[in-house]
Amino acid sequence: MSMKRKAVSLLSLLTLPMVLAACGNSDGSSNGDGAEGKTEIKVTWRNTGENDKMTQYLEETFIPQFEKENEDIKIVLSPITASEGDYFSKVALSMQSESTAPDVVAEDSFMLNSDANAGYLTNLDEYVADWDQWDKYTENLKAGVIAEDGSTYAIPGTSDSRGIWYNKNVFKKAGLPEEWQPTTWREIIEAAEAIKASDENVIPLGLGVAKANGESVSMQTFQMLLYGTQDTLFDSETRKWQVNTQGIIDSLAFIDEVYNQKQLGPSLSVAINSNYGSVMFQDKFPNDEVGMLLDGFWSAGNWAENGATPVENMTERFGFAAMPTQNGGEPPFTTMSGGWTWAIPEKAQNKEASWRVVQALGGKEQQAARAIAEGNLTVRDDSAEIAEYKEQPFIEQATSFLQYAHFRPADDKYPNVSVEIQTMVEAVATGSKTPEEAASDYAANVTRIVGDDAVN
Repeated sequence: MSMKRKAVSLLSLLTLPMVLAACGNSDGSSNGDGAEGKTEIKVTWRNTGENDKMTQYLEETFIPQFEKENEDIKIVLSPITASEGDYFSKVALSMQSESTAPDVVAEDSFMLNSDANAGYLTNLDEYVADWDQWDKYTENLKAGVIAEDGSTYAIPGTSDSRGIWYNKNVFKKAGLPEEWQPTTWREIIEAAEAIKASDENVIPLGLGVAKANGESVSMQTFQMLLYGTQDTLFDSETRKWQVNTQGIIDSLAFIDEVYNQKQLGPSLSVAINSNYGSVMFQDKFPNDEVGMLLDGFWSAGNWAENGATPVENMTERFGFAAMPTQNGGEPPFTTMSGGWTWAIPEKAQNKEASWRVVQALGGKEQQAARAIAEGNLTVRDDSAEIAEYKEQPFIEQATSFLQYAHFRPADDKYPNVSVEIQTMVEAVATGSKTPEEAASDYAANVTRIVGDDAVN
């Protein structure tokens, strides 16, 4: 069954009334009262184009059910079609004025803390404290919506996890097990060496390293390695960036081993290309030209029936393994988690009605329907038990990784630091700097950005 048909089918489950706490009077509207005196609630998110999955979900699944259950509210869709970076800028600009602020806004967890610090978002502590559904949310994911002041500024909307995609045909040819789970970094390297020995035309291991690919390099590559060491990127207790650690050196050394020392990665013409992801996932991997790829769960959407490169028997041809920590032990695995959230701008004029919409978007069945429609992970434990959600390829593995999830630092300097991570990784992968040299430059640049008192 296709993802789209599953989403439509799930709509039939949405027969129970949504849990919508009547938090107060919802008279009035940010745009004046709408048709028939209804309160208009403007919802803003990043539209990705003609086949935007969020648009389809909202129009086909969410709005019909919500407006049926809430006759006093009319949902007004106000998407922003832009690149990720431009979306962040445009949303921030819109939230600076009551006349332009949306009532509900999709916030990437990547930007949540900086927008909260800027005063753009409503503190939701009192809202979630009175919400009887909040305890249904996966506890580990709540950390992703808490800003550095310790308060909650959004509810999770989607989640994701990262691991190692591996091609079973390639593994079989290399004499490797088709059901594979490495327990250390060394076992990953050994598998890559076996693949290289079996067929020199196959890329053993792909790691995103191009600065042109932005945040994916920071999350899918560097932090997936770093959080497998004994070190962290940022100490949330001391509020200091950890810039002089062995974990940084070891993570860069792994990248250096793959791309330079043992030449186990793709050529630099592929690795440093902004189209790295589409080339690897839509061309080389499904054509048995890549053995392993360190990346996110959502990548399976490429091979779905309505994906860019449909693969009928993807679960038979591909596997999704957890990323082991450097030397195994406890914890045995690691993953990075992020995702989109739903927030209420501070200048929204109908916060109580907005909160009713946010609650509905976060309902059990709606959470599962959105996750299926977008190919993401649900953020609620009970949603994860819905049959159609559980039937998705690789969903069980991807969800199990969340117990080991780490999140990007809740610090408004993170976006700047992330750029330095990307620069450091690319320098090592291209061989222009040694791990030690790149780490030294990174430490100096981060210190310049955050100040001497904010580094260790």
